[in-house]
Amino acid sequence: MSAGFPYGSIEELYASNDTRPYPLPPPGDPATLSRPVLGEGFALRNALAIQPMEACDSDAGGAPTEWTRRRYLRFARGGAGLIWVEAVAVSNESRANPNQLMIARENLREFRSLREGIREAARGEGFDPIVVVQLTHSGRFSRPGAAPAPIRAWTSAALDAHQRLPEDWPIIADDELRAVPSQFADAAELCMEAGFDGVDVKACHLYLLNELFSAYGRPAPYGGGFENRIRLHMECVDACRARIGGGILAARVNLFDGDASPWGAGEGGRMDLTEPLRLVAELVARGVRLLNVTMGTPYFNPHVNRPYASGGYPPPEPPIEGVGRLLRGCEAAQRAHPNVVYVATGAGYLRRFAPEVLAGLIESGGAKVAGFGRGAFAYPDFAKDLMRRGSMDPKKCCLTCGLCTKIMRSGGRSGCPVRDAERYKPEFRRVTKP
Repeated sequence: MSAGFPYGSIEELYASNDTRPYPLPPPGDPATLSRPVLGEGFALRNALAIQPMEACDSDAGGAPTEWTRRRYLRFARGGAGLIWVEAVAVSNESRANPNQLMIARENLREFRSLREGIREAARGEGFDPIVVVQLTHSGRFSRPGAAPAPIRAWTSAALDAHQRLPEDWPIIADDELRAVPSQFADAAELCMEAGFDGVDVKACHLYLLNELFSAYGRPAPYGGGFENRIRLHMECVDACRARIGGGILAARVNLFDGDASPWGAGEGGRMDLTEPLRLVAELVARGVRLLNVTMGTPYFNPHVNRPYASGGYPPPEPPIEGVGRLLRGCEAAQRAHPNVVYVATGAGYLRRFAPEVLAGLIESGGAKVAGFGRGAFAYPDFAKDLMRRGSMDPKKCCLTCGLCTKIMRSGGRSGCPVRDAERYKPEFRRVTKP
């Protein structure tokens, strides 16, 4: 046990879970996570995935650096069957950070070298993971330079106040939105040229495509009714599908925004999956066969999408409640499309107990793959340990302490200064010193 994590055994964990509005699935056998997963047109060595976690360590032009390469080679040697590469911007103005990855013709060689390095490192361990790239437009969270440069899709009282945007801050015009699908398509084609296995058309965490989901008051064609609000996302998906050949078409989407917007919220702010499940049905109909469902935004309500033991504010709910909401949301989407591969997210807070909980979710038909994000920063070889030992080492697990995020918010290159101290403790001190 430790501060912020009061569970000394899995029995204690489940004993505290009985009356939660989103109870955890019954525990399962961690061996389930070692079994292969068959998708439509692809196969995973096991049911373990590296989630797309940004580290903000590209060069000024968006190309991977030595820091980027080190992270992904560690992931590759770690044994996960799926590596979901972090957000890669489709244009300079859509970058969330001056050091966010961005793919372009000018840096294609560096991205190809990264993919080849992942393949070589993994083959040294006797396998080759599936590697997909997350493509993003950061929208209202864009910051390609030193200062924020929000590209707002619509008004949000909560987010506008949080970002201190004046009422007359511009709303992106329809003509500008019409140019976005071609940006995604061009980036997708470059990803395939670089040797990646597919692309994710990202629509989560209230970035541009996700923010439009709640643009109820925006006029058509990109606001108002459901079909209009999802229009840009569908156009981006269609544009990418046309350019990736036989590559995997994936998406990471929000099922619930929490108190940042009304998307996916029902009475009392509870999760309402009526429209979100319509969204994923539209994605599946368009050929998306790999889906990663999440919630909230790290900029406004990180307790919703990353339940934590310690962070920037005391969460308004027990972290285990947020974990349950994320897993039950994934379960609802997976049950609606049994043949699609859904990746469960948000269980990092559970530390060494995460494998049993995620295995139980998979065994009950609530997901096909277990994803680890912050946990992979701290513990890149978690998959190898799970497959060999059937458990995770408590001394290597992520503490969900938020220091990796603090580095990023302070302008540094993100990683784990606790478990990867030789590399990231100096970086933490560099950007957070008084």
